Amino acid sequence: MDEHGELLHIDQPAATRIRQAGLATADAERVAGVLKGLADPTRLNLALALRDGQELCVCDLSWIARRSQNLVSHHMKVLRTEGLVTARKDGKMTMFKLTPTGHALVTIAGHLADRSHS
Repeated sequence: MDEHGELLHIDQPAATRIRQAGLATADAERVAGVLKGLADPTRLNLALALRDGQELCVCDLSWIARRSQNLVSHHMKVLRTEGLVTARKDGKMTMFKLTPTGHALVTIAGHLADRSHS
């Protein structure tokens, strides 16, 4: 028996395949960080706004989310750091857009929200 206990309900070859299919710690931490990016209600709503608005500036996002521009800027930095949005300069404004990963996760979040109403 190894230090993690013994197998009771699954055979060793199946358990070994499942264990080997798991994520390496560094990969699991990276994916968890991306998912944490949407774990805040304000960030999730900002991402949903980007899904529907395609590309928006902080001033538009601030109005839509009913949050201060400083707070929106902070949340957009988190979303950008986690790879969920991209940013580009347009004169003095910064325009934000969902990445393909961000769009996929926000689509799933939207489906979860729709399911909770049914």
